[in-house]
Amino acid sequence: MKLAKNLGIATVAATMSIAAMSAKPVQAALVNYGFTVNATSGDNPGQYFGSFQYDDSTLTNTGIETLGVENGLAVAFNYLGTNYTEVDDTDFDSFPIASFNNGEVLGLSYFVADQFLIGSDPNIPDVGGNKFYLIDQSVNTTEVGTVNYTKVPEPLAVGGTAIAGVMGLWMQRKKRATKVVG
Repeated sequence: MKLAKNLGIATVAATMSIAAMSAKPVQAALVNYGFTVNATSGDNPGQYFGSFQYDDSTLTNTGIETLGVENGLAVAFNYLGTNYTEVDDTDFDSFPIASFNNGEVLGLSYFVADQFLIGSDPNIPDVGGNKFYLIDQSVNTTEVGTVNYTKVPEPLAVGGTAIAGVMGLWMQRKKRATKVVG
């Protein structure tokens, strides 16, 4: 009887966890990414952090695609103690953009005059990437580092995993307590 009860609780916990992790919303979702710039050369080597968010409703996950501010793209980046957002991009009406290949993030194309560029190649601004460039007042670019992107998990998936973990620990504790008594 106890085995059936414990098996039932474990099944419910596992089902909740799997449902939370694999649930796909019927409607569009806001997707969040964090990024780290690893500047290895230039005047200010070090790590700098940022994030971006977008509405994925227009993505088809087929081929090369880009999303911009018209798709809810919002960027936040702290470089040398200054906070930059999407409105700081020199061509704010058209940029920044986030690029995707078959639904996978290629990266940002984000240009702040006389400061920096995040992208793939300064000569190809229509494709985002994972390189970090410094820009001087003459608009000369110098590659000084790389950019790493990490998807921020949705709260529902994290919550489902936490619930399943707590349920598993509770069952394990209860099983040990039963062995000690019996």
